[in-house]
Amino acid sequence: MFEEILARLAAALDRHGIPGMVIGGQAVLLYGEPRLTRDIDVTLGVGTDRLAAVLELLPEVPLRALPVDLEAFVHRTMVLPALHEATGIRVDLVFSFTPYEQEAIARARSVMLGGQAVRFASPEDVIIHKVFAGRPRDLEDAATIMRNQPDLDRAYIRRWLEQFDAGQDESVFAARFAAIAATPEGT
Repeated sequence: MFEEILARLAAALDRHGIPGMVIGGQAVLLYGEPRLTRDIDVTLGVGTDRLAAVLELLPEVPLRALPVDLEAFVHRTMVLPALHEATGIRVDLVFSFTPYEQEAIARARSVMLGGQAVRFASPEDVIIHKVFAGRPRDLEDAATIMRNQPDLDRAYIRRWLEQFDAGQDESVFAARFAAIAATPEGT
């Protein structure tokens, strides 16, 4: 069922001219190892000023927006949580227009699902997202992807993590990545 939802969502995004890429657990399944994931996370290459256009495409999937005070929630969190009611699968649409996200969307890889090209974040960008999140499960996912994708552009990963660290008092993200890369799982 995940594949069908992903294909329908990708087609709807294409029809509405909204760039995006699948991130999170669904991308880990593509590049890492099988694991349980109960949702779909998609980064949209638009800001919340395009909320109306995103809401227009939801019935095509079909998805139902979850927040009661929708506009206030989306503007505060930059996330539109939605539900595919027939399956109970949650889909989080993340609004983003940062230079990093724009580059990541441009680097996304197309995978054919149900006859539809679905854009997934590159393995490098999934690792960046996972290192940034920093939860134990995310760091395990990053290590798994590193082990299964030996031709990673590690310089690209380090460049973005170092840029994210520039706003911190210490090198949190680059240090997390270095620690993962130094383990047998990350080599």
